[in-house]
Amino acid sequence: MKETLERLEHIVLKAEKTILGISKDALNHKISEDKWSKKEILGHLIDSAMHNLQRFTEVQFEPKPYRIRKYNQNKLVKVNCYQKSEIEVLLQLWISLNTQIIFVLKNSTLDMLSYVIELDQDNVKTLEWLIFDYIEHMQHHLKQIKN
Repeated sequence: MKETLERLEHIVLKAEKTILGISKDALNHKISEDKWSKKEILGHLIDSAMHNLQRFTEVQFEPKPYRIRKYNQNKLVKVNCYQKSEIEVLLQLWISLNTQIIFVLKNSTLDMLSYVIELDQDNVKTLEWLIFDYIEHMQHHLKQIKN
């Protein structure tokens, strides 16, 4: 778990530098109305961090299997108006949320990694899987922002 959290810390630090190096025009550019801009992709990562922070916290005290509550990604990006937000504000929020995720996971027990998570009715995983999935999802979208 220590290596996983160090990896997450490294990803966040590297992403901060990368995003700050992208022009505002590039961050705001939308190839079409139904596709997210780079800024909106960061907003989606904020929504993901908020939901996963809640999951990583609640799994410690809610009945098992812990049931994942899905969320509407497109509507959240729209109603949070990420396209109109300042990139510095979005970036700080994303960094703060991930800093808290790292803190919560560092202060949890190793036993917690085996807690059962119910994604769908017949699809169960462990918390460890959910943590790795969160990081992979983040890296996927950070590549979209970088390119």
